[in-house]
Amino acid sequence: MPADRESDREGESVLRVLVVDDQFLIRSGLTALLTAAPGYEVVGEAEDGEAAVRLAAETHPDVILMDIRMPGIDGITATERILAASAAEPGPRPKVLMLTTFDSDEYVFRALRVGAGGFLFKDTPPDRLLAAINTVHAGEMLFSPGALRGLVDTYAAPAAARTPRPGLDTLTPREREILGLVGAGLSNTEIAAGLVLSAATVKTHVHRCMSKLGLSSRAQAVVVAYEFGLVL
Repeated sequence: MPADRESDREGESVLRVLVVDDQFLIRSGLTALLTAAPGYEVVGEAEDGEAAVRLAAETHPDVILMDIRMPGIDGITATERILAASAAEPGPRPKVLMLTTFDSDEYVFRALRVGAGGFLFKDTPPDRLLAAINTVHAGEMLFSPGALRGLVDTYAAPAAARTPRPGLDTLTPREREILGLVGAGLSNTEIAAGLVLSAATVKTHVHRCMSKLGLSSRAQAVVVAYEFGLVL
């Protein structure tokens, strides 16, 4: 295992990326894009979920571009296995950016539940894709326009029908408010500006929410916020 999961090329920090897609042309296109762009290194390519799990363990990428629908082990199951395995190792877990051609609230919800950090469509322009990789690597959530559409109506039960999540009642009013804004897809900087707080204070509140609720990723915090009606 490398001592530092971010390699260094000519004095610049380089993001190590694993590309996963069952279509050769898409996979090779993404690899070519990342190879040509400064600041990125493709550490492997996988054509299915099983290969993705194996290569992630071997290469320790910073970010994984993960196709959702693949033969055998799909991208969501592969993501769950990769993140579970990396949680037992020292160092940061890889960030996973899901890529798909399917606009499905079910896929978004499942991807968030297992810990994916973002959700983009495959026709996203190259400059936005590169920016998305950086955003997800920085720990922020990222979605294509409309990717969160319908989650509240589909997955958030009416208040009277919801079962309280263990620990949810331990959140302060401010923590509940911030968790709801996280669920709405806002970054810490955007939340801080809206609530007139420092970004560091917002980050602390988010970490406290996650600790109290036993969450391991910001993505899971989004799911919880929707499930329990905290998103306005």
